[in-house]
Amino acid sequence: MTSIDSAGPVVRRALAGAVPLIVPVTLLAAGVVLFLGAAEQRILILFMINLIAVVATGLYVGNSGVTSFGHVGFMGLGAYASALLTLPPAVKATMLPNLPGWLAAAQFGFAESLVVAALAVGLFALVIGIPVARLSGSAASITSLGLLIIIHSVLNGAKDITRGSQTFFGVERLTTVPVLLACVAIAILVARLFRDSTAGLELRASREDELAARAMGVDVARRRLAAWVLSAMLMAVAGGLLAHVLGAFSPKKFFFVDTFAILAMLIIGGPASVSGAVIGTFTITLITEFARRFEEGPVLPQLGLPQAFGLTQIVLGLGILLIMYRRPGGLFGLAEIDDWLFRQPIPVATAPLPAEAAPADAALTADRVTKRFAGLVALDAVDLSVRPGEIVGLIGPNGSGKTTLINALSGVVPATSGTVRIDGRDIAGLPSHRVARLGIGRSFQNIRLFKDLTVLENVIVAVTGSGRGRAGGAVAERAMAALAELGVDGLAGRRAGQLAYGEQRRVEIARALAMRPRYLLLDEPAAGMNPAESEALMRLLDDLRRRTGLGLLLVEHDLKLVMRLCDRVVVLNKGQVIAAGVPDQVQADPAVVEAYIGRRAARKPAALAAAV
Repeated sequence: MTSIDSAGPVVRRALAGAVPLIVPVTLLAAGVVLFLGAAEQRILILFMINLIAVVATGLYVGNSGVTSFGHVGFMGLGAYASALLTLPPAVKATMLPNLPGWLAAAQFGFAESLVVAALAVGLFALVIGIPVARLSGSAASITSLGLLIIIHSVLNGAKDITRGSQTFFGVERLTTVPVLLACVAIAILVARLFRDSTAGLELRASREDELAARAMGVDVARRRLAAWVLSAMLMAVAGGLLAHVLGAFSPKKFFFVDTFAILAMLIIGGPASVSGAVIGTFTITLITEFARRFEEGPVLPQLGLPQAFGLTQIVLGLGILLIMYRRPGGLFGLAEIDDWLFRQPIPVATAPLPAEAAPADAALTADRVTKRFAGLVALDAVDLSVRPGEIVGLIGPNGSGKTTLINALSGVVPATSGTVRIDGRDIAGLPSHRVARLGIGRSFQNIRLFKDLTVLENVIVAVTGSGRGRAGGAVAERAMAALAELGVDGLAGRRAGQLAYGEQRRVEIARALAMRPRYLLLDEPAAGMNPAESEALMRLLDDLRRRTGLGLLLVEHDLKLVMRLCDRVVVLNKGQVIAAGVPDQVQADPAVVEAYIGRRAARKPAALAAAV
């Protein structure tokens, strides 16, 4: 659970999670420096650099759910930038005679070079990330792989700056254990601060279900871009530190082998957890060093074991396969170390959700909305309106276009023609997250909770994402008030995916309600509930609209319930409105009966009353 009302709770939570990770790394470093030799100290240094790189990669991969193959490219850019900035001008004049004048004359201290390298790579990542952040899934992953190849090719081709494929040498070895410890602490703290912030929580929600996150008002591309830039900057720092350890390197150092190693560490520890990044890096470092001993020569000559070339990569591959088979989420899964060490308090709702004032002429309207999917006409010139304080039922046979209409009203799918207006504002062309912020909340026909987030985190995303619940109260308390309205506040600390079906339905409605919408679109909210649960839910919805002035558009197959609850009913069939009016009028309309039971059955006198 994360409290996101101000910077204070976020910082405290981040520190609670970062310190238990930083302290063991510090003690490990002290023990190696004090009691072990130069070889072990070098392994320690490489471990800490890898740790920064894995934490940085996890900041993007773990929060967004998008696997990136390009982050080692940022590491390479940081290595070359830091090395160029610290080399004396005389050395650069000899080694790189065609270097641009301003760069040939520049010389920075080690700390300054890391900062400048991080800022430069961050700016590059920002420019590249604007289109990349709009991609998701395999498209984003393949794009990141292309980015790695491009960076590698540029480093090889820019001979006047990088010496191309030849070794770049003469870099002073300035990286020390104290410097590394400071950088490790910063990387872990930054990763935890982002994870526990509003941006991090909203991005993790999109990792679970991007469509639902957008419907809650989350600007997914913006959140991905923030994670992309931050992680790139940390990777640049890791690259600069590595450059000043190696002293000489070439572009091949920052290509597929290191990409594979860093992703292996992240996957084995758990990509969704900063704690997993630390554990995964430590575990893989031990395994890799053990495998490398066999790879470089017989460790036990008396057994006659031969050298095993490529053993390190084989062990990493087998490790990934084993972990993915036994623990798909990695060793730490979704947990952070502070989840085990400290019990997070659950806030208490101090007041019910306030009513949302609406303009006198407010209404959600669809005017001749048409939606075509290739040759299929899913909606055909549909007219509909919902006013605050009104419950409108939307019914029709399966496949009549009800869900498509809700998707068009909420911006999930744009209408092919016609207009949708919220309080007079045309929302044509607006993405779904902006539509949500204008006052549209919704549930889904198939439940779309963020299953790996807690119930409270699910609702907090709706409060912060919609932008309508920040002022005048604590975010977590507002979220708890929405849960209390649906009677599920006692489930706040549980993961949403662990709830029973009926509980998930209530949480999904509470999440939509927490956005403080003027219009709430509910797609079969009572599906899967028994009659008593459905009756209780409908009484609750009726009470909500009376107390808060909420306008409700209700899609439901329980026709008797719709006829009792709704002020007006609209009937769709084959994408067209075939009837609209008060329940008694609609119930008596022969076209409605015919749509449900067929033309021949509708001619029977008793069929009309029995159909609905």
